Amino acid sequence: MPMYQYKAVSSAGELREGVMEGTSHAGVIAHLQSTGLIPIRATEVSQAAAGGNGTESVAARQTTAKRSGLFSKARVSQDDLGILTRELATLLKAGLPLDRSMEILIGLAEKPPVGELLVAIRNDVRGGASLSKALDPHRDVFTRFYVNMVKAGEVGGALGNVLMRLADHMERSKEVRDNVVSALVYPVILFTVAVASVLILVIFVVPQFKQIFDQSGKALPFATEVVLAVGVFMRQFWPILFAGAGLAIWLLLRSLANPVSRAKWDVKFLRWPIMGKLVTKVEMARFARSLATLLQNGVPLLAGLSILKDTMGNVVFRDAVEIVARDLKEGRGMAKPMNEANVFPKLAVQMIAVGEETGKLDEMLFQVAEVYDREVAAAVKRALALIEPVMIIGLALLIGGIIMSLLVAMFGLMDLPL
Repeated sequence: MPMYQYKAVSSAGELREGVMEGTSHAGVIAHLQSTGLIPIRATEVSQAAAGGNGTESVAARQTTAKRSGLFSKARVSQDDLGILTRELATLLKAGLPLDRSMEILIGLAEKPPVGELLVAIRNDVRGGASLSKALDPHRDVFTRFYVNMVKAGEVGGALGNVLMRLADHMERSKEVRDNVVSALVYPVILFTVAVASVLILVIFVVPQFKQIFDQSGKALPFATEVVLAVGVFMRQFWPILFAGAGLAIWLLLRSLANPVSRAKWDVKFLRWPIMGKLVTKVEMARFARSLATLLQNGVPLLAGLSILKDTMGNVVFRDAVEIVARDLKEGRGMAKPMNEANVFPKLAVQMIAVGEETGKLDEMLFQVAEVYDREVAAAVKRALALIEPVMIIGLALLIGGIIMSLLVAMFGLMDLPL
């Protein structure tokens, strides 16, 4: 049976670590619960790793992390935050006080940035600050959405439940993002290999034929002359070409970082045939799931829209949410201003209108998020199904054209028929 390294907490708040056999992750969790422990982590490990005692101290873990050099993370990632959120929710729902829960998480921290962040939050909480106020100064890690969710949980007296829902929200968003990224891995690799193959062929192989053709003194076909000229040019000036490409990428990133030019790019993105629909569906799914999560945890609708305005990735949607919030404040409801904005998909607006009429807006928003998550996955799959063969055929035609231009000239030198 596989071995699992677990970390759990006793009812007295004592941290327990060890290794045990189990048929599955769920089985290990159930066994730990049956012994009166509160399971926090259970990770499958190899037999060699299980041979140790599995109780490495936090100091040793952080020392190991510091030794990783370039591979160590200098900041707390969203994945780290998702894990912390679920672990804190588990401890709080088990009845442990916030201060003790923070101490346990500090002991479990495997990365120095995570441990330092938790220590800072723990110190603020011990100084009398609420958890939401302790999180607020760390806006590089905790978004306004996150902080307001925690604040709603504190006000409602259900911080553990709210954190658990927040962890579910983060994991679902991560799952959608990871699916899109995973789907793009193969096309990116294919494109990289294609560009590298063409560059190697043009820079290193094509110029070798120029000497042969020059010695023959015969006139070359136009296509061959073009290929040879491109190859010689790239071989002589490739540092300038690569520098120019790097400069172009830097200017593009700088333009996207500028709010004014970013707004213009966002408008252009929405007008593109395939990209525009994909961006719209991604933003709609994010908007619906985030707003539903806020409403489910007691945040008023108007306050929720104000919070979401800063979380939208596209400036056009951000401005549209601001307009919807303004009209909602004037008593016009939510669905009608969304329809007038001409940004949100019509299906989503109709579903939200039904949610307003039935008084189940949060449930309908979750359904909207599920619908558009599936549509995003389907749209990415369709786009890749079209892009991949186009890239392969394009690469074959390009390389084949270069080779054929050289072969035609070679046959001409040898006076052989094609």
